[in-house]
Amino acid sequence: MIIYNAEIYTMESPEPIRNGYVIFDRKKILEVGSGDGWQAWMEKFGDENPDLFIRRDYAENDEPAETMQSLDAKGARVYPGFIDAHSHLGLFDDSLNDEGSDGNEIVSPISPDLRAIDGIHYADVCFEEAKNAGVTMVAAGPGSANVVGGQFALMKTYARSLDRALVDPYVAMKAALGENPKMCYGKENKAPQTRMGSAALLRGVLIEAIEYYEKKKQSEEKWAEYNSAQKKDADDKPERPDIFEKDMELEAMLPVIKGEKPLKVHAHRQDDILTAVRIANEFNLKYTLDHCTEGHLIADILKEEYDAGRSENRGLGIFTDVDKPHGGKLLGVIVGPIIGDRSKPELSHLTLATAGVLAGEGLPVAIMTDHPCVPEQYLPLSAALAKKGGLSEQAALQSITVKAAEILGVSERYGTISEGKAADLAVLSGSPFDLESDVIMVIGDGRVVVDNRK
Repeated sequence: MIIYNAEIYTMESPEPIRNGYVIFDRKKILEVGSGDGWQAWMEKFGDENPDLFIRRDYAENDEPAETMQSLDAKGARVYPGFIDAHSHLGLFDDSLNDEGSDGNEIVSPISPDLRAIDGIHYADVCFEEAKNAGVTMVAAGPGSANVVGGQFALMKTYARSLDRALVDPYVAMKAALGENPKMCYGKENKAPQTRMGSAALLRGVLIEAIEYYEKKKQSEEKWAEYNSAQKKDADDKPERPDIFEKDMELEAMLPVIKGEKPLKVHAHRQDDILTAVRIANEFNLKYTLDHCTEGHLIADILKEEYDAGRSENRGLGIFTDVDKPHGGKLLGVIVGPIIGDRSKPELSHLTLATAGVLAGEGLPVAIMTDHPCVPEQYLPLSAALAKKGGLSEQAALQSITVKAAEILGVSERYGTISEGKAADLAVLSGSPFDLESDVIMVIGDGRVVVDNRK
């Protein structure tokens, strides 16, 4: 498909491409440019290889339902599909209350084995609303009732089923500090009752995971030795090792302590934010700071931590070279929800200025909805309010595109409009920050998934 005569916001440059075009198929973006360069593609491939431009909406007989070769955007704006880096979409179903509440398993404060993919209701109407607003990708996962809540998933909003929508079924491990775990367990006379208790539980499961890893590694080495000995004709063969008993919770923590997956830490108050930093540094973890409501009060400290984390030896978990400087690796800050009231004490310093202050210090900043706290379709509106609070327009656009992709670790494929990237695009009549702008078309994986042309 070719979209031409467009104003293309690639997110790789502060200035859009005027009179631009983008050419793509189901696999990737093939070319981005300006002027009439797109016509050469039509002349070269339009007749010889018409399948290049087939819209892959298949009917029941597996035949293409229709074809579309080109679209005159008539000056409309094209953006990368919008990305929400922190949501609970599909885990708290729209209008279903307790029956549709599958985001918090309030039984044990340590529950890393919970997987968002097993609780997401992909038929929730909110996916359709998100898609219609140009939100093409969402990181969704457990809530903040537990100190360790489970595995966030990264998914598209426009697929036919969750399994087809998944970009990464385990993009991060959710952790939570502050009021929520205390309120959920303290009233039952269980730990954690204090912030000390939450930190101790988090440290405890990290230590258990490291010990578990070492035992598992030793078991694998013994079995390797045993199996090798069976192939040899020797009298001193080792005894058959015991079967290693797997622990689902600790197995789920292994990618975290090995530096493969980040901790996604819910923290509002500055002391909770700094506790997350402290523990990440102790265990050499990759991490993000989610909500970060009082981050603007300690922005200089967070920038120092972010800069320190650029060392190649940081965030490697148990594989860190102890002879070199080591510690946590802050991937970025995910701010929000921005739309809402100060509903609890730790939100007392809630302000629209947070994202702008953090970005001004040089930190990567993404904006979240925390759906259903803010309905998913209002992700662009949330970024607009962050702009009103001091975030530059370019940074606000990046916060729901390329910066979100970078923080989630998928920027090689998503977040910008450039050759080789996935064709997830939102075509708008104007700025996404203008309430008068309409979504004209949404492209997902190179096919039209929303078409509002009149």
